[in-house]
Amino acid sequence: MLLFLVMFAVALVFSSIGFKKYIWFISIGYGFSIAAIGAGLLIAGHDRLTAGTTCACILLIVYGLRLGGYLAFRELRTSYNSRMEGEIKSGDDMSMVAKLSIWVTAALLYACQSSPIIFRFVNNSGTDALLVVGLTISIVGLVVETAADLQKNAAKKKRPERFVDTGLFRIVRCPNYFGEMLFWTGMFIGGISIYAGPLQWIVALLGYLGIIYVMFGGARRLEIRQNASYGDDPEYQRYVKTTPIMIPFVPLYSVEKHTWLVA
Repeated sequence: MLLFLVMFAVALVFSSIGFKKYIWFISIGYGFSIAAIGAGLLIAGHDRLTAGTTCACILLIVYGLRLGGYLAFRELRTSYNSRMEGEIKSGDDMSMVAKLSIWVTAALLYACQSSPIIFRFVNNSGTDALLVVGLTISIVGLVVETAADLQKNAAKKKRPERFVDTGLFRIVRCPNYFGEMLFWTGMFIGGISIYAGPLQWIVALLGYLGIIYVMFGGARRLEIRQNASYGDDPEYQRYVKTTPIMIPFVPLYSVEKHTWLVA
């Protein structure tokens, strides 16, 4: 498990940007931590690389850089910060103990999410069919997530005052979150054949279930915010009653009342 602890330390370093602005622990710090773990695995496991593990590491890097870069660019936009002012706490009044807790918990989650790839190196496992299947699912998830972000940005440029219901948003209200869940589902599936013992299973499951929980919590926050902004719009009301919130074709239309989703 030494390699896992090293990648945990890598995530701690790159997510420490959150000490400047606490939300960055779980946004910009998240993306760059995943990218750094992918790069770290390429370096640390260079003598055990196979075609599959190399692709997996590169996929982590691409995923992390895309997400971290996108979020960093969004943070630089004055319009975004003005719109989110009051909705996202600054964290200026947060105690250092609270910040340390978020930092360590977040970094541990990032290492756990990446553990299916980490454990392939730990267990000296090569490329197998499940890894190929998992990577394929992850690539689809990355494409969906990227396309959703691009479509939302394009729609908001045309009509910034309106909710987005075009492109992938016709099928599901949070296609970017759905894409993220697909990405990590692929990563988890890719490791099913190589988890050695209960501890590795627990770590991998904690990472997978943890990010799924975070995604549903993010969808709940978005739903509450959109209800406040567009709740009086009849078109929006029709949209939310007929379009699933998280998973296409699964008739779950609202998570607002699920208060246990506090992520």
